[in-house]
Amino acid sequence: MGPLDAFGHLINLVLPALGVAAVSALAAKLVWRSELGAVPFWPLTTAGFLAGLLAVLASLILFGRDGSMAGYALLVTACAISQWWRGFGPGRR
Repeated sequence: MGPLDAFGHLINLVLPALGVAAVSALAAKLVWRSELGAVPFWPLTTAGFLAGLLAVLASLILFGRDGSMAGYALLVTACAISQWWRGFGPGRR
């Protein structure tokens, strides 16, 4: 595998976490406008992305491969919990 292929694999490992974080942060900001009005979009997205990235890496270690349904369920759960923590929980500030 060359460096360009390795870069492609790395990007494809990271993009699901970024996509889920951005879409869920946008959906949360639209659904809970009044409650999340003071919380900026980027901190919500960043919290979801970091938690999702950890979940993807954990699923890669646990299951031995990327792309399993259990890994994606872990990704969505981690992203949702981190965004709740950042938007409504103790991390709100």
